[in-house]
Amino acid sequence: MLGFLNLHKPPGMTSHDCVGKVRRICGLKRVGHGGTLDPLATGVLPIALGSATRLLPYLPTQKAYQATIRFGLTTTTDDLAGEVLTEQTADHLSRPAVEQALLPFIGSIEQRPPAFSAIQVQGQRLYDLARQGQAVEAPLRTVEVFEIQVLDWRTSPYFEVEVAIACGPGTYIRSIARDLGAALGPGATLAQLTRTLSCGFALADSLTFETLADQVQQGTFLPLAPSFSLQQPVITLPPAEAQRFCWGQKLPQVGTLDQIVQVRSDRFLGMGEIIEGVLKPKVVLPF
Repeated sequence: MLGFLNLHKPPGMTSHDCVGKVRRICGLKRVGHGGTLDPLATGVLPIALGSATRLLPYLPTQKAYQATIRFGLTTTTDDLAGEVLTEQTADHLSRPAVEQALLPFIGSIEQRPPAFSAIQVQGQRLYDLARQGQAVEAPLRTVEVFEIQVLDWRTSPYFEVEVAIACGPGTYIRSIARDLGAALGPGATLAQLTRTLSCGFALADSLTFETLADQVQQGTFLPLAPSFSLQQPVITLPPAEAQRFCWGQKLPQVGTLDQIVQVRSDRFLGMGEIIEGVLKPKVVLPF
C-alpha cells in the first residue's frame, strides 16, 4: 500500500497515537504524518502510507485552523489541558476591540512557542523540560500568518472569540491565543482547535478512523495517489530515461530552470531536482 490518507484526527489522541492506529488498521509498518496536532486538537492529519512517507517534505506547507480563544483565563499549556495560572474578568472586551487587537498578528511575526511544545532546547523537548519543573523559555521564531477572520463573538457562558486562521508552518495557535489575551489585558487561552487544511488536504475530505476501518475491512479503501496535492512542475520522461531515473542516474534537461520537479513516465516516478541542466533523482518510488 502506497499513498496518502487524509485522516480526521479525534480529540484526546497524539499524532503518534494516530500513526500507530493507522498501522494496525492498514496492516502497515511504514506510516508517517505530515505535521503534529496537539492531543486536544481535531481535524486534518495528513498520513503517508508506505514509501509515500518520503514525499512528506514536498507537500504544500500552508495550514488553516478554526480556533476558539477564551479570555480571562491563562494556563500552563496555553490551552485548556493545562493548570490554571490566572483568572480575571473580561467583561470590558468587545468584538471591535478584539478585531483591532488581532491585526498585529497578521503578516510575518515573531512568536514564542508554548512552554509545553515539541520545540527542542538544549537537545530536549520543551514539554519534557516543563514536566520536570524546569522553566525554560522557548526562543522567539518568525512565522507567517496570512489571514485571521473573526467568525463569532460570544459573551456567555465565557468571553470567547472564534477565528479562522491561515498560516505557514511552525505557527502555534496557542501562542496567538496567549499573546492576544496579554495584549488585551485579561489573558486568554486556546479553548478549541480544528485544523481545516494541511499539506493540501481539506477537512471536508477527511476520513475518520471508523470510516477507514470499514473501508479497509470491505476492501474499498484506496489511498490518495502519491502525487496528490504536490504542486511542483512536472517533467515527463520517455521509457528509456524513466528507467535510468529509477536506477538513480542523472539525466540532462537542457534549457530547464533549476527547481524541484515531479517526475513521471506512464506513472508517477518520484521527485527530482534540476541543477544546471541536470536532473538528479531525489525520491524514487517503487512500482
